[in-house]
Amino acid sequence: MTDGHEGSCCGDDTTTSAVSRRTVLRAAVLGAGAIGAGGLLVPEAAQAAPAIYNPFSAYPITDTWEGHLSRGSRGGIDFGMGVGTPLPACGAGTIQNIPNNGAGGHTVTIHHADGYRSQYLHLSQFLLANGASVGAGTIVGRSGGAAGAPGSGSSTGPHLHWHMINPSGALISPLVYIQQNPADQPRQVFEAASNAGWRALPVSGSTGAVTGTAAAAITLGSTKILYTLNGGRIHEAASNAGWNNLWTGIHGAQGTALAALNLDGVKHIYNVVDGYVHEAASNNGWRNLNSGVRGTRAAALGLDGVKLIYAA
Repeated sequence: MTDGHEGSCCGDDTTTSAVSRRTVLRAAVLGAGAIGAGGLLVPEAAQAAPAIYNPFSAYPITDTWEGHLSRGSRGGIDFGMGVGTPLPACGAGTIQNIPNNGAGGHTVTIHHADGYRSQYLHLSQFLLANGASVGAGTIVGRSGGAAGAPGSGSSTGPHLHWHMINPSGALISPLVYIQQNPADQPRQVFEAASNAGWRALPVSGSTGAVTGTAAAAITLGSTKILYTLNGGRIHEAASNAGWNNLWTGIHGAQGTALAALNLDGVKHIYNVVDGYVHEAASNNGWRNLNSGVRGTRAAALGLDGVKLIYAA
């Protein structure tokens, strides 16, 4: 699916606030000294260059950056996905919603640090208010793009269009930016066993490698189960399923730490969100519950039916 003649929709960001364009470009995580502009809170001081990741790596690319340029667009990458798919923020920043942004339709802009912006086009729904501060992985809207549907702009079918804008106002490829500015990107998970002389073997399945920025493991009987943090979601992969990645159902900003345990056949995951350790269990539909325990790292074990969390 394509964006149609989107070259006229995205270059200006259609920002209508009274503050200068350069000031809006410097929007980042909210902090002291922020000023108000048309509902958007803009910090006065730029921060470090943003850490960006690709939250859409599980979806097929249906049109490349080069393909957009060949049609006269200023650039973009399209990912095929159904209408209503949750859209995680690719990095921390401040939200600006632009309804009916020309051919781009409903557009959400994430103002990152140091004047960079990311834009998602053809949304079916905005989820956050202007000025909301988000972390990487926070759900900022839902995808759209169905031809003729509200918010679709010139899109001819369901998909998400993603591009970035640098501080000088030029559109740049997010995937090229990530390649040139690697942050905490998912990496291949390896397994090493003492009876194999601790020889590391990559954990891979029929659908590709198991990857993540954090990992935790449990056993259920003779089955080995891995949990990984990947693109703002927690995934599960099991040895008896060929290590195929399965999304657990937990989404949103999941922090940087994971722990897991098996207690009487119930799988429990512990993750750090906003400085607190949260618990989610397979017998409650993986619903996140704040444990009230603070920390940036976590470990867990079960002992005589009691769940023990260790945080630091």
